[in-house]
Amino acid sequence: MHNPFAEAVDESTDWELIEQSKSGNQAALEKLILRHQAWIYNIAVRMVFHPHDAEEVTQEVLVKAITGLSTFHGESKFRTWLYRITSNHILNMKRRGADRESFTFSSYADAINGTPDLNLPDPKSVPVDVPLLVEEAKISCTMGMLLCLDRRQRLIFVLAEIFGVSDSVGSEILEMTPDNFRQSLSRARRDLYQFMNNQCGLINEKIPCRCPKKTRGFIDAGHVDPHNMIFSLPRLSQIREVAADAYTQIDTSLDHQHAAIFRDHPFLEPKDQISWLRKMLEHRSLRDSLDLN
Repeated sequence: MHNPFAEAVDESTDWELIEQSKSGNQAALEKLILRHQAWIYNIAVRMVFHPHDAEEVTQEVLVKAITGLSTFHGESKFRTWLYRITSNHILNMKRRGADRESFTFSSYADAINGTPDLNLPDPKSVPVDVPLLVEEAKISCTMGMLLCLDRRQRLIFVLAEIFGVSDSVGSEILEMTPDNFRQSLSRARRDLYQFMNNQCGLINEKIPCRCPKKTRGFIDAGHVDPHNMIFSLPRLSQIREVAADAYTQIDTSLDHQHAAIFRDHPFLEPKDQISWLRKMLEHRSLRDSLDLN
């Protein structure tokens, strides 16, 4: 899979598709969008948590990119241009999804501790394998931890620590100095690690909180739906697999090992990628912006 965040990225295919798109070739535009749509979606889902909201965010970003593509003349890398649109939209958009709630690490700890420790559900009572439910609970819980970071910290952590974006690439996207990018990342790492070290048995074996003990409580509270699995389907790739060539500056010291949990999260594919894109391109304003054939 094309990884736009690799330190040395080959944008020749993007450039070819951009020129064809500007000439009104809708098929080229579809290919260009599909090269980046899943990456934008996976950033968005870690910002708003709920896949439906992340799909909306992704579509809003891509509408901005499509309508602005005619103004892109190559003054910067295409990935810088596109993901700057993405980051600006995410940082300035109205609150939605789980981002509407004002999570703090303290309130999140209270919510986890308030979930009772229960035995795992009877395998005959649920429509999927019980280990998948435990995985769903683990991913949902750790994804929720990201919401305790403020929006800018969260975005920087997602880009750098999860997707392996370097400080040079990240600073270009977010229009900040590499030093400020590193400082913001360091604060996000520190805050998240301190929380997980004091709360999460995945990081600190002395902590009693365990995913299997919380799974049924998460189901009872509606946080995990056995009939609508979001994060743990086995057909999905892991972040570390699709972004492997971007991990050039990952800190592997002990107090940053928590990041490995997030890199083991699935790389999600947005639903109906082609159908919604073609439906969107039916709008006259978008077609006119690129004089699509």
